[in-house]
Amino acid sequence: MAERLRSATSPYLRQHADNPVDWWPWGEAAFAEARRRDVPVLLSVGYAACHWCHVMAHESFEDDEVAAVINAGFVPIKVDREERPDVDAVYMAATTAMTGQGGWPMTAFLTPDGEAFHCGTYFPRDPFLEVLGAVRDAWADARDAVAERAGAVTEAIARTTSGMPAAPLDDAELAAAVETLSAEADTAHGGFGGAPKFPPSMTLDHLLRHHARTGNPAALAMVERTAEAMARGGVYDQLGGGFARYAVDAAWVVPHFEKMLADNAQLLGVYARWWRATGSELAERVAHETASFILRDLSTASRGFASSLDADTVVDGHGVEGLTYVWTPAQLREVLGDDDGARAAQVLGVTEHGTFEHGASTLQMPGDPDPDWWADVRARLRVARLERPQPHRDDKVVTAWNGIAIATLADAGAMMDQPLWVAAARKCATYLLSEHVVEGRLYRASRGGVVGDALAVAADHGDLVRGLLCLHQATGEAQWLESAVHLLDSAIELFGAGEDGGFYDVGSDAERLVVRPRDPSDGAEPSGQSAMAEALCTAAALTGSTRYRELAESTVRASGTLARRAPRFAGGVLAAAEALADGPRQVAVVGARAGGDGGVLLDASRVGVGARHVDDDGDSGRAAGLLHAARRAHTAGAVVVPGMPDMSGVPLLADRPLVDGGPAAYVCRGFVCDRPVTTPEEVTALLQPDRPA
Repeated sequence: MAERLRSATSPYLRQHADNPVDWWPWGEAAFAEARRRDVPVLLSVGYAACHWCHVMAHESFEDDEVAAVINAGFVPIKVDREERPDVDAVYMAATTAMTGQGGWPMTAFLTPDGEAFHCGTYFPRDPFLEVLGAVRDAWADARDAVAERAGAVTEAIARTTSGMPAAPLDDAELAAAVETLSAEADTAHGGFGGAPKFPPSMTLDHLLRHHARTGNPAALAMVERTAEAMARGGVYDQLGGGFARYAVDAAWVVPHFEKMLADNAQLLGVYARWWRATGSELAERVAHETASFILRDLSTASRGFASSLDADTVVDGHGVEGLTYVWTPAQLREVLGDDDGARAAQVLGVTEHGTFEHGASTLQMPGDPDPDWWADVRARLRVARLERPQPHRDDKVVTAWNGIAIATLADAGAMMDQPLWVAAARKCATYLLSEHVVEGRLYRASRGGVVGDALAVAADHGDLVRGLLCLHQATGEAQWLESAVHLLDSAIELFGAGEDGGFYDVGSDAERLVVRPRDPSDGAEPSGQSAMAEALCTAAALTGSTRYRELAESTVRASGTLARRAPRFAGGVLAAAEALADGPRQVAVVGARAGGDGGVLLDASRVGVGARHVDDDGDSGRAAGLLHAARRAHTAGAVVVPGMPDMSGVPLLADRPLVDGGPAAYVCRGFVCDRPVTTPEEVTALLQPDRPA
């Protein structure tokens, strides 16, 4: 029936192409059909890795009886929330307003003009049939009441787009935000609040920056407790690396098994920066394993990164959550033998009773086993796991999430001396700029090299700009800065909210929905406003632009009330505020050739093939030492750029000569610079924060 979805770029929509429900993709044609038939719209929003989306699809959308009711009384529209975050945002606001909670699948009933009048999330089959009948009857017999309710809901969600009162985030407010987080922290298991628990990536980055700027031990303690608990829990894939989307319990034992690019890209950065701050071996291991997961399991032929791996593994046509990942003691013994199997069960918390379903256990690692033994056992278990059915991969390439991946691969790669990570970031950036920018306008997603119809939203611009700025710092290449500035200027024009400060989520050129969404709160990924704040802050430091600096400050103020009231949902803007309060701190390392990344210089003609060491070149070695010191300094957002003096297109290298013919580092704060230095020890000393005695 749903032939209209067969050519969609979204794998989620394609999954529904064979449903008996006569699905339409989002668009004016569907609403015109609803007006022609004088029936309401059934809007179903989900995403490919969503477990309960699959359950509702199997129970209802694959059921002939349910499909007949839907087709007779509604125009059904299927939306991938990852491809159309603007549509998702509007109707999730309506769902939350009506029910007090949201989630996916989201089920909304709309007038042919797009106004919501009844909403929910997952409905089991029989209750869903009852809801369909009640909505159909209300549309036929109580149209005035439906219209009144729809208008009231639209007015309610419109009020959420007006923005909160602006409020500054000064030193006192930044300290108060950390105190609020400390009061909300789970001191037993890490994280914040109770179950379910999502990895609080942006909050952890905020706390790391606050610790770097102030030395507050409570901020670092929250990071370490949370990061260690996640890394040792079942939410982390102990065999393959990478994190599941969230844990259903407070102790991080049982995950919701979907693995998302956005989560893992952010967490790679968190663990790399935790390692930089403390030297933690656990942080170093998890950063390497998470990067390996991203490069191994999420790389696509287009050189972008896929969106996710499903929560479910399909067996005999039915999805089984976690099947690929969980183990019993007997399964461990079968792969490893009796002795190693028993030892692995003890090390990994696999019990006869089980921690998951049907006596199976997720894998945890509360302690560190013998590394040689574990490397062998881990490899054997991974090989055995690959013989199991594997979860489906959503291979669409989303601009925002790939922007985050570019940022963290470039930043962590430069910091941890991993040139292949930087090379992967460069390849991804090249793909996005060549294929996702069409006639000067950035688009949201592609699949198989084919770009979809959805325009990029503010988060896409902000995250990609930040990624390009990090890649510029990792390589010293001017092209990434140039592209970032062009996209940033476009974003300011498209999304700026004017005198209110901050940014709308969708552009001024985008399709008009019933309201123009504007949500400053961070979820599992940065909001558009947070992404733009970080992009502006970094761009200001790299270019010296007072315009970018002022816009960054006004964007932070626009989210200031949210950050004061609920800092857990404003981690991105609080991280930007910490960087603004600390600087900008800038380091220009002159005498380092473009392509430098912390002691290893990438040969631009051989990126992705290998790296060229330059230890035999004295000047290059000294430049690498200066870069190494600058990149490993625990700061609240310093920017570091390598290159030759006065290199074209790189403002931080202007008027920065060599010292006695050799490499030097220029360290500046607030656009005031110290004398150039020539040793790593001097760089480290100059980047120490100015903390009160």
